[in-house]
Amino acid sequence: MATETAYSTTLNPETIRRDFPILQQKIHGKPLIYLDNGATTQKPVEVIEAMNQYYREDNSNVHRGIHTLSNRATEAFEQARDTVAQFLHAPCREEIIFTKGTTEAINLVARTWAEQNLKAGDVILLTEMEHHSNLVPWQLLAQRKGLVIRYVPVLDDEGILTTEQVAEMLTPEVKFFAFTHISNTLGVVNPAREFCALARERGIVTLVDGAQSAGHMAVDLNDMRPDFFVFSGHKTAGPTGVGVLYGRYELLEQMPPFHGGGEMIDRVSFERVTFKKPPHKFEAGTPSIAEVIGLGASLKYLSNIGMDRIFSHDHELAAYADKHLRSLPGIRVLGPRTNRAGLVSFHFENVHAHDLVTFADMDGIALRGGHHCTQPLMEKLGLHSTARASFYLYNTKEEIDHLLENLQKTLSFFAS
Repeated sequence: MATETAYSTTLNPETIRRDFPILQQKIHGKPLIYLDNGATTQKPVEVIEAMNQYYREDNSNVHRGIHTLSNRATEAFEQARDTVAQFLHAPCREEIIFTKGTTEAINLVARTWAEQNLKAGDVILLTEMEHHSNLVPWQLLAQRKGLVIRYVPVLDDEGILTTEQVAEMLTPEVKFFAFTHISNTLGVVNPAREFCALARERGIVTLVDGAQSAGHMAVDLNDMRPDFFVFSGHKTAGPTGVGVLYGRYELLEQMPPFHGGGEMIDRVSFERVTFKKPPHKFEAGTPSIAEVIGLGASLKYLSNIGMDRIFSHDHELAAYADKHLRSLPGIRVLGPRTNRAGLVSFHFENVHAHDLVTFADMDGIALRGGHHCTQPLMEKLGLHSTARASFYLYNTKEEIDHLLENLQKTLSFFAS
């Protein structure tokens, strides 16, 4: 099947695969086919070597020492901040805050800006396709402060949200609008620029969850103009334990600290404390230094390949998978038929997603099965779980063909 169309980009996944040591192994005697990139992406050797070099040659704390190792570590750490700012086209480097990941970044905004600025009766607008990390922090905040949460509805299995829907729901009592850029279950790419513009016209603060987008498509914050944007390193070919919060500097200046401790202070006495300016005000304690350096290396790696080429490759794989999956008997495929990001979630009425994933694993195929941390969306669609194949720059159409063959065998087994 993979020969019916050629790649429309010059990206060569077979060459790229050589950069990823983990992909060279076999699982149950079969070559590893890794299709769980929506959960976490694999790491190129450049990232592994950058972190290794820090521990071998530069291991020291940052910002606090004046000896050579500390100076080198600080320089590498702050160079990574510059890399992130350039990668996102952020207006200035001081708007980039390092966190443990998307989840902590969202909680930071909830516990600082939202805690300080929202009052009882104010409305937070979310969408029904949100990941739990962009849902639970707002529910906890709403319980503490008497806020109201409303949801832009997902109307069908395609899940496409329109600007007309959003405009209608951005009523005067809405003070904050948080939404995912790319749905980790549906593969929908939301028009973030247009959604942010609608909110900005009404004086509503926005947060865009870029966990599924930052590593897969070009993100230009100068064009999108959100108030906050968040993503995780481990979904951008970088390490776990590190993520990014972008915040508009005027908001960051006014926000209270998230954590208290060393590094984020200007001066401490027994009676009072004053804080550094952003971003350091929000980076208390010893940061994840090696992980930040690894994140910088991963974003340089992706930039050298080209984010537009990566998105085109992802899109082509997802379109190919969507087309051929829909030909299987008894399947229900979620997400849009066109303009889909690089993932496909699907459900068979008579085969549980966990069985699909188990049978796929026996053929060396890594899939995801479950609710994908979107339980409210699953309930809305009348499902408990789906299987999900999610793609990245090192995946090929031939791997999708192997997945289709495996699914056909699995269906035959359960039909017998």
